Amino acid sequence: MPSAPRPKKRRFPLHVHISVMFTLLLLLTGVVLGIFNYRQTTQIILSSSEKLFNRIEQDVRLDLYDTYEPIRHLLSLLADYPATRTPQMAQRLALLVPFSQALRDNPNLASLYLGDRHGNFLMVRPLRTAALKAALQAPAEAAYQVWTVERTTEQAPILAQSLFYDETLTLIERRDITGETYDPRNRGWFRSAVGSTEQITTEPYVFFSIHNVGTTLARRSGEQAVIGADLTLAALSQTLAKHKVTSGTEIVLLDPKGNAVGYPDSSRLLVDAQSARLIKARDLSPAIAAALDDNTDATRLEAAGRQWIVSRSHMQEGGPHGLELALLVPEDELLANAYRMRWQGALITLATLLLCLPLGWLTSRILVKPLRELVQEADAIRSFDFNYPVSRRSPVLEVDQLSVSMARMKETLASFFEITASLRAETRFAPLLERVLFETVKIGQAQAGLIYLRENDDNRVKPHGLVIDGAPRDLDDFKLRGHELQAGDSPQWLQQLAVSENFVTSLGFEQAGDLQGVLRELDSPRVHLIGIRLRNRHQETVGVLVLLITDSGTEADLEKLQPDRIAFLQAVSGAATVSIESQRLQARQKQLLDAFIQLLAGAIDAKSPYTGGHCQRVPVLTLMLAQAAAASQAPAFDTYQPTEDEWEALHIAAWLHDCGKVTTPEYVVDKATKLETLNDRIHEIRTRFEVLKRDAWVDYWQAVASGGEASSLAQRRDATLAALDDDFAFVAHCNQGSEAMAEADLQRLQQIAQRPWTRTLDDRLGVSWEENRRQARTPKPTLPVTEPLLADKPEHLFERHASELIPADNPWGFQLDVPAWKYNRGELYNLSITRGTLTREERYVINHHMVQTILMLSQLPFPSHLENVAEIAGGHHEKMDGSGYPKRLKRDEMSLPARMMAIADIFEALTAADRPYKKAKKLSEALGIMATMCRDAHIDPELFGLFIDEKVYLSYANQFLDPHQIDEVDPDALLVKAGLKA
Repeated sequence: MPSAPRPKKRRFPLHVHISVMFTLLLLLTGVVLGIFNYRQTTQIILSSSEKLFNRIEQDVRLDLYDTYEPIRHLLSLLADYPATRTPQMAQRLALLVPFSQALRDNPNLASLYLGDRHGNFLMVRPLRTAALKAALQAPAEAAYQVWTVERTTEQAPILAQSLFYDETLTLIERRDITGETYDPRNRGWFRSAVGSTEQITTEPYVFFSIHNVGTTLARRSGEQAVIGADLTLAALSQTLAKHKVTSGTEIVLLDPKGNAVGYPDSSRLLVDAQSARLIKARDLSPAIAAALDDNTDATRLEAAGRQWIVSRSHMQEGGPHGLELALLVPEDELLANAYRMRWQGALITLATLLLCLPLGWLTSRILVKPLRELVQEADAIRSFDFNYPVSRRSPVLEVDQLSVSMARMKETLASFFEITASLRAETRFAPLLERVLFETVKIGQAQAGLIYLRENDDNRVKPHGLVIDGAPRDLDDFKLRGHELQAGDSPQWLQQLAVSENFVTSLGFEQAGDLQGVLRELDSPRVHLIGIRLRNRHQETVGVLVLLITDSGTEADLEKLQPDRIAFLQAVSGAATVSIESQRLQARQKQLLDAFIQLLAGAIDAKSPYTGGHCQRVPVLTLMLAQAAAASQAPAFDTYQPTEDEWEALHIAAWLHDCGKVTTPEYVVDKATKLETLNDRIHEIRTRFEVLKRDAWVDYWQAVASGGEASSLAQRRDATLAALDDDFAFVAHCNQGSEAMAEADLQRLQQIAQRPWTRTLDDRLGVSWEENRRQARTPKPTLPVTEPLLADKPEHLFERHASELIPADNPWGFQLDVPAWKYNRGELYNLSITRGTLTREERYVINHHMVQTILMLSQLPFPSHLENVAEIAGGHHEKMDGSGYPKRLKRDEMSLPARMMAIADIFEALTAADRPYKKAKKLSEALGIMATMCRDAHIDPELFGLFIDEKVYLSYANQFLDPHQIDEVDPDALLVKAGLKA
């Protein structure tokens, strides 16, 4: 993490700042008191008055808040009361109980009522005063009036009643009201609330029945009803009376229309005693009128022959547009004592500052010392050093709290980093789950922990790990089941976790479900369950973590269930979820990569029916040999202890060791005869022999027709036919390539090739443009033309494209002798192959698959632990003496896995029963050939000795070879033949 840039200016310690501040304050105060004493004193007093105004404003604001907020909470609670959503008035009367209780708890409430979209209305009004009872003609013992308006249909008559109840909510009297036309739907509070999802507040007004100033609060209940409350603001006038700074102070609370809704003399708020109209604030006093007429932000004004200090502020409460507070204090009253105290205050201030200067210096040093230690501790935390000593306690509360908080933060961070580091260190899935459970159980001080995980994309979680008393347990022993996250038959705690991040509850034995076995093991009939939902970076649920804490019945249980402990558990589980998701994603990616690798290997084998299974069998044999080397105690293999990553690299390299064969034509790989390409060209040569035999018959009949002696002509004809048959049989035998060609055979082949035959048809008709291009190297002959029986023509030579050439300085280190031509299809050239069926050019094409393998694997973006895959896969045709290909590496230049691959590839090729050009070797034959190769430094001698001593060949043979191939093998004789044993 980059450190913060160093400041360019020099910084000084805090105690120096404090001391300098005290000194400057002393000098400044002395100068100011000596020169501008009066002016400064006055300014201080006026500043104090401003703070006083701010405090008064804040008190009024808090009183407004305390007046409105409980009613808002009350409406929010009552809006969800079931009876508010019933259509029948008789059922709605159940609201009398909560309404009456709310009216008793809130003296400022004038009434509570409910109206709906059908025009029905229910109001409960407390009868707190005798005047109100008299106005309503209520019985003397009545405590509440209930007024109901019910409309069964729009056309039906209105049923209105007035019900009176005593303090015990016993019905005293019921009165029917005729001619009632009240409809809540026409009221502003109803229309505003029914169209809004939030609470609404009306402008203040005078309640007609009680002549009090108040406002209406309402909110929607469900989709049909609106619940409302009439709130009196009489207490606000009393609050304003308490905040009169001086006897002449004017303070008023007014609405946006200029009406006064709060005034110390609340009797003046109404225009007259019988009126329901609020007085205009400007009519209360000339000073208030002057303040309201002044549209500037001035804090002083002159009115009624006096100077006034003015403060105006806006209140959010009190209606949709809020209220305004105006405070005016006579300046002469406010500063009456200031004139007397100015000299005394200045002298006292100066003396105090002089006395406090040395004390301030000493105190600042004491106060700053813990802060300096906290800075050092914070630097240590920034450097992830959690072992730095805890700073000392400070007498300053805030500094001490900061010190304690810093210590707790350090402990929490240290624990969190330690846990996340241990989780990141786990590279295997099962130990990772155990580590998650161990750490979370330890943090939560739980007795058991259980983790459920989702599989694939279904909504079902299954148990994957269980820890009880610090030890992992077998899930099958406790018969734990998987559950759907939101299914009705799932445990209640799991259903709750499906919609919340965490959940804490208590479970008895009867409610535990399939967790009963865990409770038996804990020997606890009741546990506290902490459930935490595990979510990945895409906010998808990947599982559930469950902690079980035995219910001891003590306060220690509550400490374990504190929100900060749950929050820490959730943070740790979040880090664990990332590790779990990463492990599962990595495992799936490995499975996908392995599937692609095996798919490619299968495609390579399927390309040729003669090499099918080669790419599947070589990895098995390589793994057998590698396991034998890892388990061997021989000095040559002491250091070979492959890690999990190295096993993976060997596995991938073995499966992809022949991936370059996808570029090799199968008619070259599977070439069974010397003249075979896409077809065997021996048939073309047979046709020429047939033509020559027909010519012999034609010559015979022509000679007989010319009068020749028939018997001598027949003998010559038969001799020619026999010679042609014998020559073709020899050519056909040479084509098979089953035996080495002797020099005499090559000479005879040359003689046969010179036998002429006559072609009468144009061989440039009906062929591809590419072949026409090669034929154009020579002039077109005139037909008929006499040609040799076996020909090496210019069109038989295929040019190599420039992109297929390998530069000598290539970055891969390839060292291959590249033939001049890509293919040489010359008939005599191919038939003259001394051993096998492949020409030098075709042998290069086959060998070139190693070049392609290395190039293909080098271009793949393997991670660092797989970066040697290309080296392992591309070295199985190298030889220990440096005569192999494609890089001519020697033994010391090859890794041990690459040398293993060479032995596995050779042994599989020798014993494979699906090659067209050879029969499968028996065990003794194959191992004998490999022993010779070992002696000739073609394969690694130590690995070959291990291959024989550990009978790796026999394990492979029992699994893959036909029983008739498995014969007796003399290991000692093989080792002697290989030069490994005297």
